[in-house]
Amino acid sequence: MLRLLITAATLNALLVAPLWWRFNDIGARLIAWEAWLVVPLLLLLPKGIWRRGLVGLWLLWLLLVSVANIGDGATYEAFGRSFNLYLDLPLLRSVFHLLEGNVGQLAAFSLMGVAMALLVGVFVVAGWLLLPSQPYSLREPQGKVALGIAALSALLITLELNGQRLVPFARVPMINTTMFQWEQVTQTHAARQEFAQTLTQSPLPVKPLPGLAGRDVLLTFVESYGVAAIENPRYRDVLRPTLTEMQTRLEARGIHVVSGLLEAPIQGGQSWLAHATALSGRKVENQMWYRLLLESSHGTLVDDFNATGHRTLSVMPAITRAWPEGQAYGFDEIYAADDLPYAGPPLHWVTMPDQYTLDYTARHLLQESPLFAQIALISSHAPWTPILPVLDDWSLIGDGAIFAPWENAGDPPDVLWQDLERIRDHYAWSVDYAVKLAGRFAERVADEQTLLIILGDHQAAPLITGENASKAVPVHVISADSALLAPFIARGFEPGMQPPSADLVKNIAGMNQLRRWLHADFAAHTQESSP
Repeated sequence: MLRLLITAATLNALLVAPLWWRFNDIGARLIAWEAWLVVPLLLLLPKGIWRRGLVGLWLLWLLLVSVANIGDGATYEAFGRSFNLYLDLPLLRSVFHLLEGNVGQLAAFSLMGVAMALLVGVFVVAGWLLLPSQPYSLREPQGKVALGIAALSALLITLELNGQRLVPFARVPMINTTMFQWEQVTQTHAARQEFAQTLTQSPLPVKPLPGLAGRDVLLTFVESYGVAAIENPRYRDVLRPTLTEMQTRLEARGIHVVSGLLEAPIQGGQSWLAHATALSGRKVENQMWYRLLLESSHGTLVDDFNATGHRTLSVMPAITRAWPEGQAYGFDEIYAADDLPYAGPPLHWVTMPDQYTLDYTARHLLQESPLFAQIALISSHAPWTPILPVLDDWSLIGDGAIFAPWENAGDPPDVLWQDLERIRDHYAWSVDYAVKLAGRFAERVADEQTLLIILGDHQAAPLITGENASKAVPVHVISADSALLAPFIARGFEPGMQPPSADLVKNIAGMNQLRRWLHADFAAHTQESSP
């Protein structure tokens, strides 16, 4: 009898523990009825190949459900959404690279290895417990008790599935997770076909943008810069003074700025999906859509500006491996981490500070006009340590060696991330650093022949923003030529660095509207071409 109780309790805990993490409510989920149904029945099976086969199949099912439930908790913490087997398994590699950048390769391998060993170990022990040398017999008391537990569990499962929950802290997580993932797989597959069909049958045509001919257009993404950074009471006292100072400094130089909001397709991570959404004019909210977009002939802003006569380039300091997506977009030039001659230290996941990236861009990449550039700022990417100061004298930056003193400044991620309140403080400071630098960059490059668009790529994870946060991100459009900003004001943007409150804006436009707006406001409507 002890074997039954130990096995059922262990597998019960394996099923409900990930749900405690996901829903942050231990008391609501203490019993998983499936463990108390299947374990007694398996212990009653007679010896033979069928018993071993059924035990193996059930443990495999249980393993898949456990992985899905653990993935659901992790995905919600990171991206504010549910785990989707159809879409998220390819992201495991990205998760490993993020972990590697924060704690090192050895520690990353060790952590993932220990986690896998623990999970596999639980299932090996469970398999041994479910295959005793002498199965339970209905002629003995323990066999009758096992049958009674299974019968009671079957009854309560039936009632649960019919909407009658007699035990308020009990659930059927194996069944619920399996049904939920199956629904997601079928729905996502259908959506995949619909998205692919849309790309083929209704592509957004490539359009020259004569209204921007001869001008530099710099699309600059700020990592994790969501509306929470300027509206959440926890962070706004850090960011709003910076925005006010930026506006004052820009106005003193005769540079105009308007600000608004766009809704990002994602939250917490996967910045490349936001980049793809802005460039393509299509909402790209998952990796599958991203692959389909790049494999299609659908045009992007890169094609639009190529057609306008611009040189196109992408500055991506976070890219440390092969990036075939850059070629798929069709950029004339790509500057990934290895293409930028940075001689300073990496700062955990961040390969180089934003001030170096922007200084190198201004000194070396903006000399030949007109150009369209996508620039990604990454200093405000987790783990948000160390926090660097903004150097007022940009001439000191050079090859970046000046940043060496900050290599080990502040607490390392494994120390910082033990304190949630400190994590949130560091988030605000790092975004403030990135936004302040974007403003200083605008002072250097924004003239009458430049349109600079600074926007957040996505909100931070729910850990930072809280649950149910808006996906809106701030957008600042900057130029010394006020005529270039007039179309944005007509679309609800407001003068200055402070965008309108997300609570007051009805139907915040998606980030995919940016390309469509540029078409509507700056394209030659009589001229179209295909990519």
